[in-house]
Amino acid sequence: MKFWLMKSEPSVYSIEDLQRDKVTCWEGVRNFQARNFMRDGMKKGDLVLFYHSNAEPSGVAGIAQVCAEGYPEPTKEKPLWFMVDLKFVAKFSHFVPLALLKSQKELKGMLVIQRGSRLSVQPVEKKHFDFVCRIGR
Repeated sequence: MKFWLMKSEPSVYSIEDLQRDKVTCWEGVRNFQARNFMRDGMKKGDLVLFYHSNAEPSGVAGIAQVCAEGYPEPTKEKPLWFMVDLKFVAKFSHFVPLALLKSQKELKGMLVIQRGSRLSVQPVEKKHFDFVCRIGR
């Protein structure tokens, strides 16, 4: 099993939206590295930190799980962009803001806290995933 962090603006699609919908397709990613993670790296059963970006504050709101591996977005051309399906697992009882993530020495090396890290889909080490979950719960 692998662990991931996926970003969404809460005004576009929030953890509450996923909780309501139960399952959603994660489409619209237009970065080749993030696309490759979804197409080649994400497997059914992988767990995802659901991150609210461009919010005040930004941070981790809950957990989702990959329930369908990468498949092409519907287009008229040769498939270029891929998506996965996610299902709701849990909303954190304590939202974990980015400032708190940055202040934790246990999270050193986590991509989301590194300066200039803007990928909307990124791998997360198990130890970082577990630590963020402990804070959120």
